[in-house]
Amino acid sequence: ALMTMEAEPYKAELIEDIPDEEAISFYQSGRFTDLCAGPHIESTGELKHFKLLKIAGAYWRGDEKRKMLQRIYGTAWETAEELDCFLKRLEEAEKRDHRKLGPELDLVHFYDEAGPGMPFYSPRGSRLHHELSEWLYSEHLKRGYKPVTTPHIMRPNLWHTSGHLEHYIEDMFFVRDPDENASNDGPLPGVLYGIKPMNCPGHVLVYGNRTRSYRDLPLRLFEFGTVYRYERSGVLHGLLRVRAFTVDDAHHFCTPDQYADEVRLILDFCFSLWDTFGFEYSVGLKTRPDNRLGTDEIWDMAEEGLRNVLDERGIPYYVREKDATFYGPKVDFLVRDSLGREWQGSTIQLDFNLPQRFGLSYIGSDGMAKQPVMIHRAILGSFERFIGLLIEDFNGAFPLWCAPEQVRILPITCELQAYADEVCAKLAAEGLRAEVDARNEKLGLKIRDVTTQKIPYALIVGKKEAEQGNVSVRSYWEGDMGQMQAVDVIQMLRDEVATKAARRKGVGG
Repeated sequence: ALMTMEAEPYKAELIEDIPDEEAISFYQSGRFTDLCAGPHIESTGELKHFKLLKIAGAYWRGDEKRKMLQRIYGTAWETAEELDCFLKRLEEAEKRDHRKLGPELDLVHFYDEAGPGMPFYSPRGSRLHHELSEWLYSEHLKRGYKPVTTPHIMRPNLWHTSGHLEHYIEDMFFVRDPDENASNDGPLPGVLYGIKPMNCPGHVLVYGNRTRSYRDLPLRLFEFGTVYRYERSGVLHGLLRVRAFTVDDAHHFCTPDQYADEVRLILDFCFSLWDTFGFEYSVGLKTRPDNRLGTDEIWDMAEEGLRNVLDERGIPYYVREKDATFYGPKVDFLVRDSLGREWQGSTIQLDFNLPQRFGLSYIGSDGMAKQPVMIHRAILGSFERFIGLLIEDFNGAFPLWCAPEQVRILPITCELQAYADEVCAKLAAEGLRAEVDARNEKLGLKIRDVTTQKIPYALIVGKKEAEQGNVSVRSYWEGDMGQMQAVDVIQMLRDEVATKAARRKGVGG
């Protein structure tokens, strides 16, 4: 294979990475022979409906230290109708790109001064983040979780015990200790702290801070913890792939008899969240990678445990071999975006290795020390990725309950601002987020701004409405809804917030 590709250094590099026990395949088309895994269709003769879409630079293997190559994108379809449908969908999806809508709606920005992959939320974006966090926090409490908060940096000995220095060091950031007298002992000569790429070692320390009994289990610790990972610049993608992000992280510590019930609880939590927002998703089981902790016996037990729960619940799932984390097998929810691309959302990881490496224990009913099972899980995955998907899937027109600004009140003249402020105060008293547009501008311009900013409701107040205690209601989704009593509008909005209705326009729903 290397002799065949001796003039192709990139292909030769790929060949070197193929394990000796795996086959290497080539395909030939006319005089062109290329390294390719296949399979291929016999002929492209029927695929007459194609279009080249764009070219873009791409670092070889996503590494910004390697050479920049040119990538050519194209698409082919069996019929002209299918091609046309795809191109229209692509055009619509580009309009919805969160990298475009995020700044336009003043939700999130990236700054060169802060470095790549570091998102900054504006007040509107921060409000969206807060509403999601507050709702998800309460959902955790309902399910018996206990909140914890852990530091962002910890000593290298911790990351050595957890296995991150051995299996994840290339994806971590490190900082130096300003104390020049720091010890030079340890896996990294003494002056380094690791910035956490995951929250799990911190939660392990919280579990181990006192003796635990079987009566304490299951113990469910959760944290909305910000983590940092060195994602190569070539793979960064707006909010969907960043270097700093917040995970709705949790770890269940339980007895071996309890972990199946805990996985069931987590699965129900995942289904509830994605169904609330109306996303399409699929479920996958990921098995042991080549680079892993622990014995095959432990992995056999963990993989069988997850498979049994999925089978018992009758959940359709696919299997992806060798795609688990280094410490345990996992169940992933792959969420489809408005273009049909798939992104990892929820994840459930069954772990028998970290409790063993950290020497965790609990006192069983027989008075003997036993090792707990640890389940790693995230429901959203990360707030950043979820918000990016949310922006695109809803085209920036968020469900009322989590919209940064739910209502804008539009007085027709400046003399009506007092009544507009009164209505705004009533909405605020009911926990609704409303603002008054007091600018001395034409009503048409104000309505256009509300639509452009995708604010769910506009309440228009004129002299007649002020005299009767009414407002004219305009919905982003339904248009003009006519005049209503202010008290009735408030009740309508409260009901919609309570139901968490997820309405969409066009692509994605």
